[in-house]
Amino acid sequence: MGKIIFYEDRDFQGRHYECFSDCAELQSYFSRCNSIRVDSGCWMIYERSNYSGYQYFLSRGEYPDYQRWMGFNDTVRSCRMIPAHRGSYRVRVYERPEFGGQMREFTDDCPSVHERFRYQDIHSCNVSEGYWLFYEHPNYRGRQYFLRPGEYRRYTDWGAMTSRTGSFRRIMDCY
Repeated sequence: MGKIIFYEDRDFQGRHYECFSDCAELQSYFSRCNSIRVDSGCWMIYERSNYSGYQYFLSRGEYPDYQRWMGFNDTVRSCRMIPAHRGSYRVRVYERPEFGGQMREFTDDCPSVHERFRYQDIHSCNVSEGYWLFYEHPNYRGRQYFLRPGEYRRYTDWGAMTSRTGSFRRIMDCY
């Protein structure tokens, strides 16, 4: 079981709300979020309700202001706990929508999509095992996207605005 605590003010001050599971709507519990403490588990927090908008991955630790989790502002409207995964990891990425074009299969992290593929666009993917984070830029930087097992026929299915993917990695050690 995971635990995340949202605070309205920086440095863990002001009103706070403790959460132990997925929550599609946090606005009724706090109006803004300027600091977060993750006591256990790994979490994705979202700028908008119903798990949409900018996404941020948080592992166990303290985040005294929103810049520490790479946030653009103090808005957090939903959160999702990432289940622990102890098995193997497997993702297939495709250069075209609907699983078209060149395909590559990965079981490990990829710090630079361009170096592995010679292109930076991933239009679709199939996550068959494990939980993954896709990043907008190489070396795990930029916007983040959480992918759980399933088919993603277009990059918009995982919440991206463009097909540009710079890197991706497995989500591990969420115990």
